[in-house]
Amino acid sequence: MIAPSPTAEPIYPIFYSFRRCPYAMRARLAIAVSGLSVALREIELSNKPEAMLSVSPKGTVPVLVLPDGQVIEQSLDIMRWALAQHDPQDWLDQMPEDAKRLIDWNDGDFKYYLDRYKYADRYPEQTQTVYRQQGEVFLAELETRLQRTRFLCGLTFGLADAAIAPFIRQFAAVDNAWFASSPYPALQQWLDDFLTSNLFAAVMRKYPPWKANDPLVLFGNEAGLVPF
Repeated sequence: MIAPSPTAEPIYPIFYSFRRCPYAMRARLAIAVSGLSVALREIELSNKPEAMLSVSPKGTVPVLVLPDGQVIEQSLDIMRWALAQHDPQDWLDQMPEDAKRLIDWNDGDFKYYLDRYKYADRYPEQTQTVYRQQGEVFLAELETRLQRTRFLCGLTFGLADAAIAPFIRQFAAVDNAWFASSPYPALQQWLDDFLTSNLFAAVMRKYPPWKANDPLVLFGNEAGLVPF
């Protein structure tokens, strides 16, 4: 939404994002659930704004710039920052040690094979099928968990679900027909519930790429949304 122009405009954290990036996606999920508002700056990966590069030369999203000048450059740190301000659905309380292990696995080995599965032509050392099978080790772990409980770490959607779901979405999208027929029915249902949720719809709204001197665009303040 475009913010009105009050006499004394509040100062919001600046959030650089790219709609389809799974790291930015999971940061947006936490910001939305927290009920905070941030100044959204949607970027184009092929034309990164100098304002972003000046505060975060690594050139990847998401990036959060706080009003005091502190820069948070990692998606999980942005999630934790948002939820530390306000955590109405208790995502941080649903973080047993094995949840951290799952996220580390997602961000490590699984992301490694996901990239090679998605862009197999860039990695000819193995076939796409081999890369997919290596990624399936993680899918099988998630399936086992979801056969026991509706969500990855219990009965309610939490930080681990939000941190991992954007990457499973990306894996499934490489070959939707294969994923639909794969031996992971609980994982398929979990992903479908996520993709059809109001929360996902809220964080996937389209915004035009930000340019200097554009009006303020606020993102967030969705705390009333229930994931499923």
